[in-house]
Amino acid sequence: MSGSDARIPNQKDFVSVVRENVATHGDDRGFTFVREERGPGRAYREDVLGFAELDARARALACRLEALGLRDKAVLLLYPEGLAFLVAFLGCLYARAVAVPAPLPALDAERFGRTRRIVDDADIRWVLTESAHTATIGKWLAEAGLGGRVRCLDTEAPDGTDPDAWTMPELGPGTLAFLQYTSGSTGEPKGVMVSHGNLLGNGEEIKRRIEGGPDTVGVGWVPHYHDMGLVGQVLEPLYLGCAYVSTSPITFIKRPVLWLELITRHRGTITLSPNFGYDLLLKRVKDDQLEGLDLSSLRIAKNGAEPVRAATLERLAERLAPVGFRPEAWMPCYGMAETTLLVTAAPLGTGPVIRDFDAEALTRDEAIALDEPVAPEDEPGPGGARGEGAAPDTSGVRRLVSSGRPVTLDVRVVDPKTREPVPDGRAGEIWVRGGSVARGYWKRPADTAATFGAFTADGTGPYLRTGDLGFTDGGELYVTGRIKDLIIVNGRNIHAQDVEEVARAAHPAAGVTAAFPVDDGTEHVVLVQEVSTRLAAGTPLPDLAAMVKGEVARAFELPALSVVLCGRGSVRRTTSGKMQRRLTRRDFLEGRIAGLAADLEPAIAALRAADRNRS
Repeated sequence: MSGSDARIPNQKDFVSVVRENVATHGDDRGFTFVREERGPGRAYREDVLGFAELDARARALACRLEALGLRDKAVLLLYPEGLAFLVAFLGCLYARAVAVPAPLPALDAERFGRTRRIVDDADIRWVLTESAHTATIGKWLAEAGLGGRVRCLDTEAPDGTDPDAWTMPELGPGTLAFLQYTSGSTGEPKGVMVSHGNLLGNGEEIKRRIEGGPDTVGVGWVPHYHDMGLVGQVLEPLYLGCAYVSTSPITFIKRPVLWLELITRHRGTITLSPNFGYDLLLKRVKDDQLEGLDLSSLRIAKNGAEPVRAATLERLAERLAPVGFRPEAWMPCYGMAETTLLVTAAPLGTGPVIRDFDAEALTRDEAIALDEPVAPEDEPGPGGARGEGAAPDTSGVRRLVSSGRPVTLDVRVVDPKTREPVPDGRAGEIWVRGGSVARGYWKRPADTAATFGAFTADGTGPYLRTGDLGFTDGGELYVTGRIKDLIIVNGRNIHAQDVEEVARAAHPAAGVTAAFPVDDGTEHVVLVQEVSTRLAAGTPLPDLAAMVKGEVARAFELPALSVVLCGRGSVRRTTSGKMQRRLTRRDFLEGRIAGLAADLEPAIAALRAADRNRS
C-alpha cells in the first residue's frame, strides 16, 4: 500500500525553508498564543510572535548556544505552553544543537522521574527554560544530584547578543534536528532521532494531504512536547509559512468552548486533536455556548494519536452542524513519533470512511465487511441506526473508522511471524518506509535495528515496525490496536481498546477504562474503570461493577473477567494522555488502586493479595 511517487521538493534542510518563509512573509505570518488572564472574571490575552521577530530572537539565542559549545549536543527544553518555547526550539535548529522537548515537570515523583531518565539517556548538560521557571528547575537539578553536571539557561534574559552575528551552520538532510521522546505508554521512553530530511519529508506529506499553504490558518491546543503538537502546530506552520493560533491544554480543559471560539475569531481552516479532545467538546460545551459561533471556515478537523471513534465523529458533526461544521471536514489520521508524524490520513474533503466488520472474524485476523463504506453524506440522522448516543454494537459487529491513505509513504500490513505481506482483508502488523521514517533511537542500536531495520520475507526493506496492528480494505488503512495490548483468550485475538469501549458504554457513570490480561495459569481479563459516583444516579456501585462485567463478558465471550471500579485518576496515563495499561496492571496487582467496588474472580483476588503481600 503506497501513495503517489511525487518527489519531495529539492530542499536540503529545514532551516532554509524557515528562512525563505521569513523573507517572504516577515511578520505578516506567525504564531498567536492565547492565555487566560489572572483576576476576577474570564478574560484572555493574545500574545503574537511574527516570523521575522521569531527569526531574530532565534538567531540571537543560536549565538549563545554556539558560544556554549552546544553544536550537535542534546539540549533539554522545559517550557510551559507559550511562545518562549518556539524561540528556544528554533534557536536550537539555527545553532545545530539537538533540541529535546519535554513537559515541564510537575511536583510529583513520577514526572520528575521521567525527566531524570531523559536527562540521563540523552546525556543532557544544559536545560533551556524561561525566566519564571529558572530558579525552580535549578533547585530540582540540585536536589536530584545533577547540579554539578547540568546547568540551566534562561533564554528570556537579555544579554545584548546581536542576531546579525549569527552565521548558518552546515546543515543537510541527514543532520539531526531533534529528539522526540516517546510517551512511555508501553515502556521506557526512547529518543526518536528526527533529521532535517525527515522534517522536509513529513512536512511535504502533510502539505499535500491538507493542500496547505500561506493562507492556511491553524487553531489548536495540543502540547508542544507531543509529536502531534510539535509537528502539527509548530513545525508545519513554519514549513507552510502560515499562521497558527494555540492555547494550553489546561486552558482548553478548563473551558473547552474556547477552542471553537478561537476557530470562529481567527477563521481557522484546520485544527487537530486526539479523539478525547472532541469527546470533551461533546461532554462539556453547553447549547447556549454555541450561540454566535461560526465554524464554516474550517476545512479540516484532524483526529489521530489515539483510536478514532465513529460515535464521536457522528455525534459531534451533528451537534456542531448548526454553527457551520461540515462532516466532510473530518480527517482521521494515523502517525507516530518514529515517522516524524503523519503516515496516513483521509483525503481532503472526503470525510471519514466508517465500516462495520464481523467482530468474531477479526479475532482470527480476518476483516469481513458487513456493509458498504459509510461516508458523511450517507449517515442516517438522529434516531437512525447511527444516531445520537449510539453505543458500540456488542452483537458481533465492530465499527471501525479508516485512518485514511498514505501520500507517498510505503505502508504494508505484514504477518509479524512469517514477515510475509498479507492481502487486503487480513490483519497483521503495520510496517512503513519512506522519507518520514526517523533515523532510529538515540544510542540504542539494538532497539533501532529491531524496530527500524525490518525486512519482508523476500528481502524488501528496511521498514519501520510500528507495533500497531491493522488491515487494509479497498486502499483504506484500519488500525485495530497495539501488539503489546493484544489479549489472547482461547486462541482468539481481542484488542484491549475494544473491550474498553464496550465497558465505557455500559453506563453513563463509566469513565476511562484500562483492560489487560492477568495470567495465573488460566486466561483472565481485568478491567480497571474510573466512575463518577454522581452519574451513577443511585445505582449501587457493586451492581454497576456486575453490570459492566456482564456486558463485556457477553460481548467477547470471556470465561473469566474481573472488574474494579475506582475514582478519577486511578488509570495511569502518559503526560500526553495515552493510557498506560501495563503500569495500571502493576498498580492493580500491587494494591495501589483504591477500588470503590469490585467484582473479582476468586483466582484474581488471591493473586492480587499475594502480590500485595510480596510488595
